[in-house]
Amino acid sequence: MPNELRRVERALLSVSDKTGLIDFARSLHRLGIALVSTGGTAKAIAEAGLPVSDVSDLTGFPEMMDGRVKTLHPKVHGGLLAIRSHPEHQASMLGHGIQPIDLLVVNLYPFEATVAAGKAYDDCIENIDIGGPAMIRAAAKNHHDVAVVVEPADYPSVLADLEAQKGATTLTLRRKLAQKAYARTAAYDAAISNWFANELGDTAPAFRALGGALAETMRYGENPHQWAAFYRTPENRPGVSTARQVQGKQLSYNNINDTDAAFECVAEFAPEASAACVIVKHANPCGVAAGGSLLEAYERALACDPVSAFGGIVALNRKLDAEAAKKIVEVFTEVIIAPDADEEAIAMIAAKKNLRLLLTGGLPDVRAPGLALRTVSGGFLAQSRDNAVVDDMELKVVTKRQPSERELADLRFAFRVAKHVKSNAIVYARDLATVGIGAGQMSRVDSSRIAAWKAAEAAKAAGVAESLAKGSVVASDAFFPFADGLLAAAEAGATAVIQPGGSMRDDEVIKAADEAGLAMVFTGHRHFRH
Repeated sequence: MPNELRRVERALLSVSDKTGLIDFARSLHRLGIALVSTGGTAKAIAEAGLPVSDVSDLTGFPEMMDGRVKTLHPKVHGGLLAIRSHPEHQASMLGHGIQPIDLLVVNLYPFEATVAAGKAYDDCIENIDIGGPAMIRAAAKNHHDVAVVVEPADYPSVLADLEAQKGATTLTLRRKLAQKAYARTAAYDAAISNWFANELGDTAPAFRALGGALAETMRYGENPHQWAAFYRTPENRPGVSTARQVQGKQLSYNNINDTDAAFECVAEFAPEASAACVIVKHANPCGVAAGGSLLEAYERALACDPVSAFGGIVALNRKLDAEAAKKIVEVFTEVIIAPDADEEAIAMIAAKKNLRLLLTGGLPDVRAPGLALRTVSGGFLAQSRDNAVVDDMELKVVTKRQPSERELADLRFAFRVAKHVKSNAIVYARDLATVGIGAGQMSRVDSSRIAAWKAAEAAKAAGVAESLAKGSVVASDAFFPFADGLLAAAEAGATAVIQPGGSMRDDEVIKAADEAGLAMVFTGHRHFRH
């Protein structure tokens, strides 16, 4: 037998997820592999009519302390860790009656699912697996001799190896399984440590662990020369990671990034209050609108920047209907994401085979706390998600003129959108629809001018003589450091302004607003998005 092959004589199985367990165990038995198991796993195998030994027969100790202690024993860990070619290890095994375990099959207590289900603190604690990770790490360390399986998805590849090698496993497979094993225990421990930090209210723990499960390997990253993969975290948040892709080709790295930006923005608009549509291009909204129907919302969002909308992402806050779907497919669109869609709409979109349709089953809670991460050279930045909502802010009118009810509604709308536009962000809005958006400029006044130019271009596209910014309101994601940005908005035709305030020159800016006849409100909250 080649040195890299290791015959499997005995397998230890202990799983919480019993998907495919019996078929796998039956195949192992057919190959002449002895089965050892624990608790519910042993019971399930025995009830299937397969011979199985309980781990207590192996250790000579019963399970105790409500199952907390059952595999933490030298006869288990010795069987996993013993180097088969090491004379002293072999002598220890013989001297202490330790039998080798050549295949370990363990998936862990469902801690992540328990937390996601909102279970009580004590329930979460009881679902922290101890023996499982210890065995997995032991088997993975000794992968030269032992194969370790941590999820049912690997059963077929293990069986294929065993069949091809007449009951043995290859070193290549064992190494791959060992890598996955350590990644799984790392992700598991990350979920536990982050849960503990949240329970303690510790926003900056001494060590911040991250873990995710591979959703899919991407064709490439942000650019074709970059590799990329998409990972899901334990966070139970409706969106791209939880969506069902009804149709269309594989999502790209940029598709996922842009679709997430669009869906997070549209979630700001409660579906019971109004229909809403967000169109995103390169992670920035290029059109946002509310309306009485999805069709109305889409048409008004599209009117803001019909050129940029080409090849964009469309996010909706309500169930997609055929009326809106028919209009959306008239423009080349990469992705449509919505909580749901009716059958007629799905059939209509099916005619566009490359158009991706994602259905999430719900909207994310914009007020929910969460973690936002960004890598830097040699580390990463961690912060809380920006879950500030304009409806919860106390708006302070700082000018002589009070905003009208219509202006106030538009101001809230515009600031809601500005939260999702890259800084520096300027958003013009009128009648609950964006009419010009300036994003990502180094100067706030440049963002103001670009947004005004966009509004003028949108008017031309609509065949309207006057810029759409006339009679609009304007939102800034951060304070105006000088009056020039505000005056640029006034020149474009804005009548009211919403901004965080807090500049050393607030008095100067307020005076300029008064002289221009503008109404201005401060929110006290900044929405930088770099």
